[in-house]
Amino acid sequence: MNDDTSPDAVREPQLLQAFVQMADTLVDDYDVVDVLHQLVEHSLQLLPVAAAGIMLSDQRGHLQVLASSTEQARLLELFQVQNDEGPCLDCVRTRESVLVADLSETASRWPRFAPQALREGFSAVHAVPLRLRRETIGALNLFGREPGLLGERDLQVARALADIATIGILQERAIRRGEVLTEQLQTALNSRVAIEQAKGALAHAGNLDMDQAFAVLRFYARKNNARLSEVAHQIVTGALRLRNVLDPQHISGC
Repeated sequence: MNDDTSPDAVREPQLLQAFVQMADTLVDDYDVVDVLHQLVEHSLQLLPVAAAGIMLSDQRGHLQVLASSTEQARLLELFQVQNDEGPCLDCVRTRESVLVADLSETASRWPRFAPQALREGFSAVHAVPLRLRRETIGALNLFGREPGLLGERDLQVARALADIATIGILQERAIRRGEVLTEQLQTALNSRVAIEQAKGALAHAGNLDMDQAFAVLRFYARKNNARLSEVAHQIVTGALRLRNVLDPQHISGC
C-alpha cells in the first residue's frame, strides 16, 4: 500500500508541475535567462537546499554566473570564478557531479572557497554538470545550510533539472540556421550582463536590495509580456524609465 504522506509522494505532483511548466515554456518562444531562473526556483521547491545557481561556460571556456536564487548565492558563485576554485569549477572540469557533505572538511581542497562558503552559512554543496553527450557546458549548484549529502532520489531530481537546463540552452530552434553553441551561450551571457546592470540601477533608485530589484524587474517583464533581457536592455539604455518599473503596484505585486 502506498504511503501518500511520504516525502516522495508529496513531491511527485510538484515535480510533475515543474516539468510540465518547463515543457510548455520551451515549446513557445522563450528567454533563456528567465527559464534558468525558473529552474533554480524549482530546485529550491523540490530539493532540501537553501540556495541554487547555474553557471555556464562562455565561448572562451570561462565560467560565468547566469542564474541564482539569491544575491548571496550569486556572490558565492562569483567568488569561485574569481578565485578559480570551488565545486562548480571542479564539476565542469571533470564532467562529474561534485558532492560535498561537509565543507568544513574541504579546506585543503578549496582553501579560499570553503571558508568563504562557511562564513556565508553554507555547510554542504552539490554541483551537477550540464552535459550534452561528451561536452559539459556548465553546472547546477546546490547549497545546503546543514551538513549532509542529498539522498539518491534528490540527486535524480537534481540531474533531471540539470538536463532540462541543458535542453533549454540547446533547444534546436535557438541554434538553427547555422548558429553554433558558443554563440547561443554568449547571447545568454550578454543578456545576463544587462540584467545585472538593470538590477543595480533599480536597487539604487528604489532603495532596494539586489534580490528585491530582480523581483521587480521580473514582475514588470511578465506583467508587460516582455522578455526579461529586453526590459533590462531598455533600462540600461534609458529607453525605459526607472520610475515606471518602480511603480508601487509593481513592487507590491512581487
